[in-house]
Amino acid sequence: MNGHCNGTINEGFSELIIDSMKSAAHRKHETSRKEAEDKSRLPALEAAYTSILSELGEDTDRQGLLRTPLRAAKAMQFLTKGYHETVEDILNNAIFDEDHDEMVIVKDIDMFSLCEHHLVPFFGKVHIGYIPNKKVVGLSKLARIVEIYSRRLQVQERLTKQIAMGILEALQPKGVAVVIEAAHMCMVMRGVQKMNSRTVTSTMLGVYLEDPKTREEFLTLSQRV
Repeated sequence: MNGHCNGTINEGFSELIIDSMKSAAHRKHETSRKEAEDKSRLPALEAAYTSILSELGEDTDRQGLLRTPLRAAKAMQFLTKGYHETVEDILNNAIFDEDHDEMVIVKDIDMFSLCEHHLVPFFGKVHIGYIPNKKVVGLSKLARIVEIYSRRLQVQERLTKQIAMGILEALQPKGVAVVIEAAHMCMVMRGVQKMNSRTVTSTMLGVYLEDPKTREEFLTLSQRV
């Protein structure tokens, strides 16, 4: 009996190791493919930045700007790398069965993104809450979900909803709440030039939308120092 049980356990463990190795190999292959695609697009992006600098009246042959178009192209690829990533990719093997039905909150997640209207940054904090439905996720993965959607050209309202929907679809929890507070450089550096302005957006799904007390609890806890 013990031999049979040990054999079953060992077989299951071996299958788990094999699956993990296959997943790691797949992720490595996908990363290499995406890096190759990015590299192939660099010359076109570099040429575009060279053209922009020239149209601004700059001398692109002067020492300080010789490598600026290439650096800018690489920086833009990094700042928009979320287009190549999915929630499924980063949650791989990080969702766990757990008999926990109380609120989980991860707050003050740093967020940086680019406004799609002016291509200038907006940045701030993201607060996430969810109520599990027999499944929980590794806490760091919530920050990774924020990064996936923030590393794209965005508006804050859509970013807030995408984060919430990504968590909802992955975990099927009883509810998801997301609040973002951010400063927009398009309001600080140009336009109305209001240095201290902040924009707050929220998305409430499931019990957070249906139950005012649950929503109030999240808002109170997420704002508590």
